[in-house]
Amino acid sequence: MFMVYALFIILVLVMLALDLGVFHREPHEVDIQEALSWTGLWVACALVFNILIYFIYEHQWLGIGSDLVFQKSGGKAALQFFLGYLLEKSLSLDNIFIIALIFTYFKVPLKYQHRVLFWGILGALVFRGAMIWAGTLLVQRFDWVYYPFGLLLLWTAVKMLIDRHDNLDPDKNIVIRWIKKKFSITSEFREDKFFIQSGGFWQPTPLFLALVMVETTDIIFAIDSIPAIFAVTHDPFIVFTSNVFAILGLRTLYFALAAILDKFRYMKMSLTFLLAYIGVKMMLIHHFPVPNLVSLAIIIGILSVGILASILGAQRDTAKLISPLADDLKNSLGWTYDGIYRLFVILMGITVLLTGIVMIILPGPAIIVIPLGLAILATEFAWARWLLKKFKENSKKIMKSVSKYTSRT
Repeated sequence: MFMVYALFIILVLVMLALDLGVFHREPHEVDIQEALSWTGLWVACALVFNILIYFIYEHQWLGIGSDLVFQKSGGKAALQFFLGYLLEKSLSLDNIFIIALIFTYFKVPLKYQHRVLFWGILGALVFRGAMIWAGTLLVQRFDWVYYPFGLLLLWTAVKMLIDRHDNLDPDKNIVIRWIKKKFSITSEFREDKFFIQSGGFWQPTPLFLALVMVETTDIIFAIDSIPAIFAVTHDPFIVFTSNVFAILGLRTLYFALAAILDKFRYMKMSLTFLLAYIGVKMMLIHHFPVPNLVSLAIIIGILSVGILASILGAQRDTAKLISPLADDLKNSLGWTYDGIYRLFVILMGITVLLTGIVMIILPGPAIIVIPLGLAILATEFAWARWLLKKFKENSKKIMKSVSKYTSRT
């Protein structure tokens, strides 16, 4: 199996070397026509590999698919790869919004942006490979890990719904703060260089800070997107390869969409529903598994609604519908941002708590999920704080009784 991964990684490195060393050796501004051409090429490569996945698993080339744990037909493997690729590609759209803000904040010239994205994505492949390896080990050894993964995706969906993208502040990034503390940053760009030598010391440029910001942002997004693909398959080869192909096309997709990001104003809502659906699917995977074909139809439907809403919304001057009772409702309910946030906290806490209670009957770590739900509700309700306190006290008593019993035996 090591040989299979090695061959795939060599193939990826060859493609990246051709990309940066041949076709993009000289820094230049990537126009929309070039970006669309490269985007189509990377998508075509992914689809060709998707076909290759069918034959690899159907005929068990190089021993892939012969393991009883991951044994499957070529058709099933190909469907899992395509679903994983589509899911990761969709979730990367939110990453593109953040990358655009990073480049705007650091005022990165357009002709240097491709270089930043190249090295940023190369680093992302390494970090995501490590995360996929760790996630695969967890999924294989602990069946209940799907529950916290599902809750993580639900929580991410809620955060995506209420958070704003236009409040980017790189100075809050721990890595950026450390670099600024340890090194003297150049005041301006030095062509496409990340470092320059000055007075016998290496000095980072603002281009390097942009690279670090892109890299750390991708790691944060990977924490959400990688658990999502485990709802489709826990085969590490399919998870890894679908992730890689989704990331490889991210650079050109950015240049194709960066100029028209404001036209996709409803896509964030679609991604929110997509994450919520995957979170629920993951939590029900042991009890009511959703077939991958059904998931494919749902994912395509969610994305189609977002794209169509964005296109149709951009073609008309929409006016907000104002309720004649809006002022009265606002005064009586206090319907402010804090009120909306409190509502989501309550809904999230109740969902987690009820899930934990259900786990008392069904398989799952109820002893972990119940206090988690109480902890979320404890931020708003005194009764939840009281119950959480009692839960901790009783847990300590039980642990003491167990330790005394084990010491006697």
